[in-house]
Amino acid sequence: MADSGGEMNSRRRFLVLATSVAGGIAGVAVATPFMLSMMPSERAKAAGAPVEVDISKLEPGMLLMVEWRGKVVWVLKRTQDMLENLEKLEVVLADPNSEKDQQPAYAKNRTRSIKPEILVVEGVCTHLGCSPVYRKDIAPADLGADWLGGFFCPCHGSKFDLAGRVYKGVPAPTNLVVPPHTYLSENQLLIGSESKESA
Repeated sequence: MADSGGEMNSRRRFLVLATSVAGGIAGVAVATPFMLSMMPSERAKAAGAPVEVDISKLEPGMLLMVEWRGKVVWVLKRTQDMLENLEKLEVVLADPNSEKDQQPAYAKNRTRSIKPEILVVEGVCTHLGCSPVYRKDIAPADLGADWLGGFFCPCHGSKFDLAGRVYKGVPAPTNLVVPPHTYLSENQLLIGSESKESA
């Protein structure tokens, strides 16, 4: 009788252990797809990845549009006249010295860029996220005598100069955002990273 009780206890321990192991395996099997679903997909990873841009064919005054993280990023090659006009506009701008944190430290200058002739800026209005249009015309009747070219948001009338700096008295509260970027070479731009190693 004692042997039978010992055998039952042994069998009970075996069943408890086997059930625990099976339950653990089942738990891992159920949790694995759930945990994997929380990780970003390859497509999502690619959408957030830095983007390389060839600017070798960019002519002065030409605007190139690139997609990065689901947003439009503008790459504008400014002419010498465009660069000279930036200084003339400072009295009509809300944040001419880029005091608000809308750009990396290396773009906190009058041109808001690494290379003065190349502007890299997100094409998203800082008011409600509309997409402004590039207008290089000077002093058109609909934009006023203080307009020397830039970006105009037709949704609510916000105006930005050719450095993406916002005018005073418009709905947009801040300058356009300058994304992190660096140059891999003279004509190869990397948007979305400040490090060449990310390429």
